[in-house]
Amino acid sequence: MGLMTGLDLSLFLFLFTIFIYVFAFNVITTQHKVYLLFHFFMMIWPLGQVGVHITDQPHLQIIYINISFVGLSMLGFGWLLFTKFLVNVSYRPSRKTLIYMLLPSVLISVGVLWNPWDSFVSTVDSTYAERVYGPIFWIMVGLLISYYIYTVRILLRAYHSRKLPQDRVRIANALTGIFIMMAFPLLDLVLNVILDPWLPVIPGLTSLGIVLSDLYFVFSLKKHRSFDLVKIAQQDVMDTLSVGIIVLDEHDNVIEMNRIVSPRLQIFIGDTLNMEELLSWFNIDKGNEDEFLYSYRTDPYKRIQTEIMIEQDSSRKQYFSLHVGPIVVNEGRIGKVITFQEISELKSLIFKSQEQYASMQERNRALIFMQDELFQANRKLEQLAITDSLTGCFNRRFLMQQLEHEVLTNVRYKIPFALLLFDIDLFKLVNDTYGHVIGDEVIRRTADAVRGALRRTDILARYGGEEFTVYLPHTNREQADMLAQRIREVVQNNEIAIGRGRSPVSVTISMGMLVVEEQSDLQIEDVKGYIRDLFSKVDSALYRAKDNGRNRVVNL
Repeated sequence: MGLMTGLDLSLFLFLFTIFIYVFAFNVITTQHKVYLLFHFFMMIWPLGQVGVHITDQPHLQIIYINISFVGLSMLGFGWLLFTKFLVNVSYRPSRKTLIYMLLPSVLISVGVLWNPWDSFVSTVDSTYAERVYGPIFWIMVGLLISYYIYTVRILLRAYHSRKLPQDRVRIANALTGIFIMMAFPLLDLVLNVILDPWLPVIPGLTSLGIVLSDLYFVFSLKKHRSFDLVKIAQQDVMDTLSVGIIVLDEHDNVIEMNRIVSPRLQIFIGDTLNMEELLSWFNIDKGNEDEFLYSYRTDPYKRIQTEIMIEQDSSRKQYFSLHVGPIVVNEGRIGKVITFQEISELKSLIFKSQEQYASMQERNRALIFMQDELFQANRKLEQLAITDSLTGCFNRRFLMQQLEHEVLTNVRYKIPFALLLFDIDLFKLVNDTYGHVIGDEVIRRTADAVRGALRRTDILARYGGEEFTVYLPHTNREQADMLAQRIREVVQNNEIAIGRGRSPVSVTISMGMLVVEEQSDLQIEDVKGYIRDLFSKVDSALYRAKDNGRNRVVNL
C-alpha cells in the first residue's frame, strides 16, 4: 500500500512540476491554455489514486475513485482539443463544436459520479481497495479508445498532407506521445483488471503512461519550438495585419501564412501553390495576367505586382493589389513572399477622381469654347468700334486716336508726314440719278480702289459721308504728291458696274493735301488742337480743289 501511494504521489508531483514550469516560463497563448487544460486532466488521475490508497473508509475511497475516473474520462476530450490546435495553429472552434467534443466525456463523468446500481464500480468485502467494474466503466474505456482513434486519424491525415519536414516531425512526435498514453492504460486494463484473478496487481501503470507521454510531449514541444515566444509573436503580428501574407519555399510550398488568407482562398500550410489556379479566383485583365505569369515563371528574382478583382455582385467589387517578392539570402533565392492588400477604397477614390477629372475636362473644353467665342466677339466688337461698316476702312474716331500718338512722335523725332482729305465729286448727283443703294456701292468701290493704291503703312479712314482721309507716315512732299496723284487716277479709272444693262458709273475725287516736313523747335501742348488745325488747313485745300474745277489735288 505504501509503495503504490508513494508512486502515484511522486507521479502527481512530477506532473504538477511540469504544469508549473509551463505556466511560469512561457507566455500564455491560446495554445498554452489548451495544453494546460489537457495537462490538468492528466494530473487528476494520480491525485485521485493517492487518495484511494491513503484511506480505508469506503465513502472516501469512492470519492477519490470518482475523481480519478472523471479526470480520465475528460482526458480524451483534452487530447482531441489540443490535437486540433497542434495541427492548425489558427484553429478556433465554435461553441457548438466544443459542445459536441465535450458531451461524451461529460455524460460518462455523470455516470461515474452517479454510479447507479453500482453500474460503474462496486466494492469487494465492503472496501474499494479491491473493486469490481461495471458497464459504465467499459463504456468509458470504449469512449477513450474512440477519442484516441479519432485523434490518431487526424494526426495521420495531417502527416500525409504536410510536405514540410518540420511539420511531419512535429506530428510524428505527437503520434508517439499518444501511443505511449494509450499503451500503458491498456496494459493496466489487461493486467490489473482483466487478468486480476490470476496475476498480482502492478501499481501505477496508467499514471506512469500519463507521465511518460506528457514528458515526451513537452520535450517535443520545446525541441520544435512550438511554444517559442518569437514564433508566437510573429504569428500574432501576421494575424493582426489586414494584408494577406503567404510565404513560399523555393519549391513554391506554403510554409507560412496569416489568418486572413485561408478563409478566402482555401490555402493550407504544406500545399503547393499554383499561381494560375490562384489567379482563377479573381477577375484580371488577360494581358496583365499573361505578363504577370510570364514574369513569375521566368524571373524569380524580380518583384512583380498586379491588380485583381472579386465581383461580389453587380454593385459591389473588391480590388486587391497582388505583390510577389523574392526572399534572398547571400544572393540566393530561398523562397517568395506573396501579399494581398485590399485597395477597394483607393480604387473608388481613383474612379471618382477620374470622373471628376473627365467632368472638369469637359467643363474646361466648354469654357475654352466660350472664351474663344467671346474672343471672336470681342474682336468683332473691336473691329466694329474702329472701322466703318460700309467700306471696311477705319473710322474717324480711330484715325484721331492714332494721329494723337503719331503726330507727337513725328514732331519729337522730326519725321515728315502728310494728310490727304478727299471727297467724291458730285456725289449727290449719283444718289439722285441711281439711288442710295448705288451710291453706297460707289462709296465702297471707291474706298477699295484707294486702298489698293496705298502702302501697307498708310491709314485710310472714312471721314464722313463721301469724304475720306489718308494718313501718310514717313512721307515728304514729293512722295505725298506722287501718292495723291496715283490715288486720284485710280479713282478716275475705276468703273463701277450698276447692273440692269446700264453703263458703269465712273467718278472723280477732289483732294486737299498737307505735308508737314519741318518741325524745328515745335512744342505741342494741345495735340488735339494741333490736329484740328491740320485738318482745318487740309480741308481748305480740299475746298480749293473743288473751286478750281474738281478732279485735282491741291497742296497747301
